[in-house]
Amino acid sequence: MKPKSKILIIAGSDSSGGAGIQADIKTVTALGSYAMTAITAVTSQNTRGVNSVLAVPPKEIEKQILFTSKDIRPDAVKIGMLHSSEVILTVCKSLNKLKTKKIILDPVMVAKGGFKLINNKAIKVLKEKMIRKVHLITPNIPEAEVLTNIKIRNLNDMIKAANILLKFGVKNVLLKGGHSKSKLMKDVFLSNKELKIFTNKKILSKNTHGTGCTLSSAITTFFACGKTLNKSCELAIKYVNQSIRSNLNYGKGHGPINHLSSIKIDRKFK
Repeated sequence: MKPKSKILIIAGSDSSGGAGIQADIKTVTALGSYAMTAITAVTSQNTRGVNSVLAVPPKEIEKQILFTSKDIRPDAVKIGMLHSSEVILTVCKSLNKLKTKKIILDPVMVAKGGFKLINNKAIKVLKEKMIRKVHLITPNIPEAEVLTNIKIRNLNDMIKAANILLKFGVKNVLLKGGHSKSKLMKDVFLSNKELKIFTNKKILSKNTHGTGCTLSSAITTFFACGKTLNKSCELAIKYVNQSIRSNLNYGKGHGPINHLSSIKIDRKFK
């Protein structure tokens, strides 16, 4: 098969392969598209947590974005870990030159083990400069609480937080409900025209490392291939749930999900 679209991923690297740019590449590839990257940071981590973060200089991030896109124009852009205000401003400047409208932002703030991946100054710049440039933002509940300064306890609070995020200038919000303790997981999709609640049974598994990165990359891929944003969110949620159900059980902490869950191997390769 030939790739259906081209995705530029701007995010940090995860040495354990479960999250970050590695999860993004696997997702885009598994769903039938072509992945390009601009790496913002190199992390040393495993399923138990993050050991260290090495920042890539903003100028090098800008070069990765522009030099790559000058040759292979992306159909959509997925943004993950942006760890400093300087990096955020650099990415904003680069996006202005790209003129790509299909931009999905996953506001990565804390790793699965609790390691903080962004500082307070950067969060402020993200709210003031970055959010208005993107077509969709995909925070989880803790990230939405940081961005909106409200406590989210239930579905009504999720909708309230999503409305606050819209006021920052983003066109669409998918607020993920995976951190709620309910047996039913509710994800809230909100735009100025539409409110949709995606409801699924919560899958009990400790192996959920990289679900946020995977979801946002899956949405970007489906969206770049011509699906509506609403349908892209629906299909991406299904893909992530299917990947969690595989229950790989790698590592001694929060293990990765199975990004290959969408692939059937041709008989001649078996």
